[in-house]
Amino acid sequence: MTEPKTLHEASCADDYDPDSMPVDRARALIRTFLAPVTAHERAHIRQALNRVLAADVISPVDVPGHDNSAMDGYAVRFADLAAAGDTVLQRVGESFAGKPSAATVGPGQCVRIFTGAVMPPGADTVVMQERTTEDVNGVRIAAGAVGKAGQNRRFAGEDLTRGQVVFRTGQRLRPAELGMMASLGIGEVTVYRKLRVAFFSTGDELKSVGTPLAAGDIYDSNRYTLYGMLTRLDCDIVDLGVVPDVPETLERAFASAAACADVVITSGGVSVGEADFVKQLMDKLGEVLFWKIAMKPGRPLAYGKIGGAHFFGLPGNPVSVMVTFYQFVQDALRILQGQRDVTPQPAFKVRLAAAIRKAPGRTEFQRGILAADGSGGWTVRTTGDQGSGILSSMSQANCFIVLSAETGNCAIGDLVDVQLLEGLI
Repeated sequence: MTEPKTLHEASCADDYDPDSMPVDRARALIRTFLAPVTAHERAHIRQALNRVLAADVISPVDVPGHDNSAMDGYAVRFADLAAAGDTVLQRVGESFAGKPSAATVGPGQCVRIFTGAVMPPGADTVVMQERTTEDVNGVRIAAGAVGKAGQNRRFAGEDLTRGQVVFRTGQRLRPAELGMMASLGIGEVTVYRKLRVAFFSTGDELKSVGTPLAAGDIYDSNRYTLYGMLTRLDCDIVDLGVVPDVPETLERAFASAAACADVVITSGGVSVGEADFVKQLMDKLGEVLFWKIAMKPGRPLAYGKIGGAHFFGLPGNPVSVMVTFYQFVQDALRILQGQRDVTPQPAFKVRLAAAIRKAPGRTEFQRGILAADGSGGWTVRTTGDQGSGILSSMSQANCFIVLSAETGNCAIGDLVDVQLLEGLI
């Protein structure tokens, strides 16, 4: 299938179904229009956590920088070891990590050596200390203590060689990468600039935390969950607050958000209803696809462009906001940040601890609790009521139970797909 080059072309495609778009197809369509940021900057490795490399990291040194011992023992010449029976050698020095021995190992000699210590000249093999004894007569090495020359010896450059690519452009930096760069003496790296994301909630009934509630009002939780999810993705965040359902006010909010950000995210206002002005405004300000995704929760979803900014219109229900963010927005933001090889969160099979009722037709992302079964395996159950307004289900859950569109009722013991939440964040 040839992917569309414009949103208009996508909306005219044979498989475009705004009333029931499959989850995977919606993901694929969104990816078609994503291009990473190009601007980059230098960052100290302490500030580089979660950033994406904009240039390859090249090793300036060999790792390890010298031949060294892989364990505590004795550095010997393999040729000195008897083919049968024990071997007795004269100890001529010691080699510690950071304090090499000055001795050269000659015929019939050895050096006491410790893990990470430089191999002394003349020695080519290390015998672990458990296969040796030492007394006034010398160091006795048991028969067959090593099987070949070079055993228990780490060679200079066997991990990395000077000039070798350590990390490639597009890799996201985790704690392990920071430590590895520090071990190479690298203090700064080139990373893509942070993605700037503006977001706001829509709805006359929504009030910000700290504001008194009148009859029918509710506190806006969506901006806080979005703030948390965007912060964990290391985005530069612009919170535009709550915008009432007034067309002129919404239009100004969209224009302001698109002017200052790479991505605009809204919650609410994308379902069908007399007060839902978002679609009308998008037709005026940009080019947007609106779908009813064949999923639960989070059926209404919008994606498009407002000027140069990408736009994601999420549902208004709190759980739907989080589910659609994790299933559609998160990977899109990673691609825009410059990360390569972005793939959907993997799922693995786990047995159900309690039955689930489901009608075929939509992919469901039920909030689940994964737990050890006491026999070395795992089971999963839902958090209980799966209503899209029950935000406590996301707090209690440690996974999504992903039930495909074809799946119907599931019984205890059935295998179901599970996505770990912490793997998504």
